[in-house]
Amino acid sequence: MGRLVSTIFITLDGVYQAPGGPQEDTRGGFAQGGWSFPYGDDDFGRFVTEVLAGAGGFLLGRRTYEIFASYWPKVTDPADPVAGPLNALPKYVVSTTLRAPGWAGTTVVSGDLAQEVTALKERTDGELQVHGSGALLRSLLDLRLVDTLHVLTFPVVLGDGRRLFTEGAVPTRFSHRSGRVTGSGVCLHTYDVAGSPEYGSYDLPEGPQDVTGLR
Repeated sequence: MGRLVSTIFITLDGVYQAPGGPQEDTRGGFAQGGWSFPYGDDDFGRFVTEVLAGAGGFLLGRRTYEIFASYWPKVTDPADPVAGPLNALPKYVVSTTLRAPGWAGTTVVSGDLAQEVTALKERTDGELQVHGSGALLRSLLDLRLVDTLHVLTFPVVLGDGRRLFTEGAVPTRFSHRSGRVTGSGVCLHTYDVAGSPEYGSYDLPEGPQDVTGLR
């Protein structure tokens, strides 16, 4: 079975909404779109290129799909490290209302999310990648369908906007695989999903305590 790998941009206060531009997603009156742009240095570009090199297909939420579809088909150089994979590989958009997607190679996923995504993972040669698509990503995490999560944390607090993890999320434990920091201060961390959280306590054990270290 293939792996489902997600890449998400978030702020220090957990906002994922509209990282790429002012008009990308103004839901709720959000007026701070484009907050990731000042940090897009060469280190950042190399990481994105590395991630996309492992893609075998893309699974996107409706809003992210429409943002991508309005831009990337216009970049026609097949050697472009971003446009090349996005245009050439299969794309799956989760929607119950989209009927005729215009981006070549797109299939609409409208049935049971767990069943359909599991089937997509089984038949994808390489990683089935989710980019952005915060609401979809939360659902996939809650269903335990995500294998690996790339979290790109930008050194900015917005105080407003849609957040990735909110009250009611399914408790989940992650194992840290790797991490580095770009020249502009973006923290690039990769986590594998590791099941449910483990718990313990820092309470001292009952009974007399030896505070001298001599016993």
